[in-house]
Amino acid sequence: MRGYGAFAWYYDELTENVSYEKRAEYFLKLVEKFGSSGPLVLDLACGTGSLSMELARRGCDVIGVDISEDMLSVARGKALEHPEWDILYLCQPMTDLDLFGTVDTTICALDSINHLTDPVQVRQAFQKVSLFTAPGGLFLFDVNTPYKHREILGNSCYVYEFDDLFCAWQNFFEEETCSVTVQLDFFSEESGHYVREQEYITERAYTREELSQWLKQAGFDLLAVYGEDSMKPPAPDCQRWIFAARKK
Repeated sequence: MRGYGAFAWYYDELTENVSYEKRAEYFLKLVEKFGSSGPLVLDLACGTGSLSMELARRGCDVIGVDISEDMLSVARGKALEHPEWDILYLCQPMTDLDLFGTVDTTICALDSINHLTDPVQVRQAFQKVSLFTAPGGLFLFDVNTPYKHREILGNSCYVYEFDDLFCAWQNFFEEETCSVTVQLDFFSEESGHYVREQEYITERAYTREELSQWLKQAGFDLLAVYGEDSMKPPAPDCQRWIFAARKK
């Protein structure tokens, strides 16, 4: 697991297809469905803070945690435009989460759990979330599925072109661990010439059985697993699972 470097400054452009408004509303529907002990929400692996701001806009008290100082720099810049929301951002890895007290709900979105490429790291992160979740509190997260890693991402290549940025995106799939390593080459224009920056990111897909077992070991009761931001059970070709769990 590592923090984003160059990717942080281009992240919002490359994920402009993500509707953070809809994602916030979806997760809050799960909070309403299963109930939570209060409004304090941890946005774990918050990235550039887009989801944090949408949650705050909807009345949540938000703590955003991310391993990347660069990502948090972007997030804090956005937060300056809405000081009334008073979002607290902390630079921490998921595996070493250390809060001042407990939260009522933890949300970990956009396949952030997949960035933990060792099962030991996932178990550590779940244990830390459990430690800082109030009894009866919720843990909501999504993950890319093994199907998506094998059949969709695989060894695919993508090209993104914007007014001020060109990005070549290449995936490398490893069957043994169901992992995808992404090579990102950024070309941005500066003073009339292009500057190249390179980033590598690896994500690993886990089975539902593994994730369910690790949640139980961390002191959570599994409430539901949904597919594709719905309230329905996942289909065999589902690309995203959403887990809802409650702290015992």
